[in-house]
Amino acid sequence: MDDQTLRQQLETVLHKTLPDCQLQLSAPPLCPRIKLALLAPTLPTAPLPHETMLKVLETPAYWSFCWASGQVLASYLRQHPEIVADRRVVDFGAGSGIVGIAAKLAGAAEVLAIDSDPDALAACRINAALNNVTLKTLSDLSDLRANADLIIAADVLYDRDNFPLLDELPKLARRVLIADSRIKQFSHPCYQRIGEQTATTWPDLEEHPEYNLVRIFESILSG
Repeated sequence: MDDQTLRQQLETVLHKTLPDCQLQLSAPPLCPRIKLALLAPTLPTAPLPHETMLKVLETPAYWSFCWASGQVLASYLRQHPEIVADRRVVDFGAGSGIVGIAAKLAGAAEVLAIDSDPDALAACRINAALNNVTLKTLSDLSDLRANADLIIAADVLYDRDNFPLLDELPKLARRVLIADSRIKQFSHPCYQRIGEQTATTWPDLEEHPEYNLVRIFESILSG
């Protein structure tokens, strides 16, 4: 199946909530070799109809952006393929699938993308196909049947209700990597910072500059 057909398939998913928006194939700046079907930067500027706004609030299409933390973590894995080589990897909160795709391209034996949004899982599968790799998908972390070698997670700490994951994820894998740009004073006994890089969400949402600095944390204790 050619790239434009894959993009159109995913655009059909987008139109369930944003009927007047389009996707375009693009490569985030830090990952120029990874193609993703993302929102076209020429977004409509007029207020959304009430019914459309309700749909957006109910099922926001987070997967149609490549968020800064995902872009940085994907780039990190491409630069350090030994982290994922021949390993079973779980991409938690996968969104567009960029981090899982990067892991697969870097030599992971298997990548399982987990996201509670079924549209995000569709995006993961289609974006993976655009890059000639395959991601398995799962909707709930509790359905994980076997521990992984590595869990990767980007942009999951924006919601403080997700903080308990910091304790839970190391119980499910030998190693955990988390990328975040929202928590400025991150401190947890199970994690240490191993890197940081500046990036923007793609397409650029012109977020406040403080959200452009992404930090990568690695688990130092395993369950």
